[in-house]
Amino acid sequence: MSAQFKQIDTDLEEADKITRLFYIRLQSAIMPEELAPMSGGVEKLHLLIERAIADGQLLDLAAKNIRALLAGAPSDLYSRAINELVAAEEWAELNDRFYKTLEFGTGGLRGRTIGKIVTAAERGNAAPNERPEFPCVGTNAMNFYNISRATRGLVAYLQEWNAKRLTGKRPKIVIAHDPRFFSKEFTELTAKVASENGCDADVFDGPRSTPELSFAVRYLNASAGIVITASHNPPHDNGYKVYFRDGAQVIEPHASSIIAKVNAIAREMFTPLPKDRQGTVTTLADDIDEAYMQRLETLILDPGVIRAAKSLRIIYTPIHGTGGVIIKPMLKRLGFNFQVVEEQDSFDGAFPTVKSPNPENPDALQMGIELAQKKNADLVIATDPDCDRVGVASRTKSDEMKLLTGNQIGSLLAWYRVKTLFDRAVLDKENASRGVIIKTFVTTDLLKAIAEHYGLRCVETLTGFKYIAAKLGKYEAALPETSRKNYVDLSEEETRELRLAHSSFYIFGGEESYGYSAGDFVRDKDGNGSAIMFCEVAAYAKSRGLTIDQLLDEIFAGFGYFEEKNGSLIFEGAEGAKKIARLVESYASAAPKEILGLKVTRVRNFATETIRDVEGDEIPKEKMSIFELEDRTRIAVRGSGTEPRIKYYLFAQERPSTRKFEIAELEKIKAKVSGRLERLWDWLQEDAQGRLAR
Repeated sequence: MSAQFKQIDTDLEEADKITRLFYIRLQSAIMPEELAPMSGGVEKLHLLIERAIADGQLLDLAAKNIRALLAGAPSDLYSRAINELVAAEEWAELNDRFYKTLEFGTGGLRGRTIGKIVTAAERGNAAPNERPEFPCVGTNAMNFYNISRATRGLVAYLQEWNAKRLTGKRPKIVIAHDPRFFSKEFTELTAKVASENGCDADVFDGPRSTPELSFAVRYLNASAGIVITASHNPPHDNGYKVYFRDGAQVIEPHASSIIAKVNAIAREMFTPLPKDRQGTVTTLADDIDEAYMQRLETLILDPGVIRAAKSLRIIYTPIHGTGGVIIKPMLKRLGFNFQVVEEQDSFDGAFPTVKSPNPENPDALQMGIELAQKKNADLVIATDPDCDRVGVASRTKSDEMKLLTGNQIGSLLAWYRVKTLFDRAVLDKENASRGVIIKTFVTTDLLKAIAEHYGLRCVETLTGFKYIAAKLGKYEAALPETSRKNYVDLSEEETRELRLAHSSFYIFGGEESYGYSAGDFVRDKDGNGSAIMFCEVAAYAKSRGLTIDQLLDEIFAGFGYFEEKNGSLIFEGAEGAKKIARLVESYASAAPKEILGLKVTRVRNFATETIRDVEGDEIPKEKMSIFELEDRTRIAVRGSGTEPRIKYYLFAQERPSTRKFEIAELEKIKAKVSGRLERLWDWLQEDAQGRLAR
């Protein structure tokens, strides 16, 4: 729009609406190129939109994005859906859908694929209780428009990257998807767009997990990988996660360049390359599944304990997701006695049997726990839709099924793997310094205590498995060049020997949010691997006549009792966002000097300080503060990147002085530490209110 008419709009903001509409008609007559792609009642739609802007019902940016989407629309679907919402005066819905263009971030895309209001145009031929025929229309939604933009931007970057490296090769992308709504259609479109823009696409023949996608990128020597998933988000969401050639989620220096390429693309439509320059689309056979499972099998450290614990009974649920594709045959192959929750053993993007398909939530494991009670099973394992996270419930010594926290699952896995690797002489005092456990700053300090006891390194990273994956890439890069050339093709035993001799041997990595891995053949958290590894831990406990909680108490008795508590304060809307920002800044600029009568002995501001890990690598900047008290209590505070809340991570511990704790005294210690955490959370909430009142 010309500067002249921008000024007219400004001058008329407070003018009579009828007069304003006269000028809008004048603009439309003078500037037909803006309206040329539209037909039928588009002029009326345009006028109604402008009236809504004048009335403060529709955001200017939303209107701009509506026009842009309609200008490049491949069919009349978009105009019909928008017309319905305008006619119904659903301005809030239109603002949600169009106030921005869904941004391609370091993790890719994620957003609603089904609107809060489903229009008749989107519903199509689907029944009211079925998935709509078409995804949510909008620039701020997961739909064909944004899938097209993301794929074209990624392909453009890969072609540029190959040109700089003078490979002369055509890029290749591996594509997987979970069972969410529209995942299959988004996958097909991604492959089509990639091939028509000169990129080969290898596509799984059905739903597959995120960790298998990571494995396949490396195994197939691909340029990148894409998985269509929104992980454990609600059913109305979907996403588009991007992995680079190392099988890890994209980080710098690639991330910002890919983001720039994607965000520069405004329109959905494009002209395909000539046929002779297009890529191919190949459907992957089940040989990838077999190769992945062979590698997963190497995660089992002591098959003997599985044979010695034949009475161990396991209940597994994939919660309608991808986990059953690999975990069921793996449990059978390894000889575990297991049963699947049949009602949840089918692909279903509605996740109809749970409130949330998130294994962090008790509800997600409820059907598994009920079946375990009925069958007198020892263990319940649950994985989320894309199978990168795992939740666990186990039978206690008091014969109850109890949920384990993410920190407890990680601690059991790490301890068992370290102990067994030393028992089997894979690790010893001479090579222990090359062994590494990696955890995030907001994960239990018990992992650090285990590492220190055995003479291992414990490396801490920011939240996000991409940072753990970056460490694995660093360790691979430290190998001799001759070994790196065929590293992916080497056996697990061969790579382990190389890492112990020349670099660092990754033993285990974990996040408090139920994500873990223990092999570098997958460069993301792996629910498939985590599930079978935890079953081995349960078999070990069973072989000794212990329940999981008794085994955990043995660990606490030796290393000390560690307990964690997560809390958050929710502040919604624009004012809420300001409050969160004020609190984050307040902790950074005016950290408490004393909490509950204990001195704050250390403060780390991750936004401004240069902080390095134990290997000397600089930690990326993040708005997070960590306070440490004189009794080793630790508090981390950070704003959520996806929700209107500020998050608090509380860590308390009680360490034995000269001897192990007696099992009998642990109950008193647990009560003492739990009480400390509760008082600390009460203090933090009161302190936060005081900070906001200043």
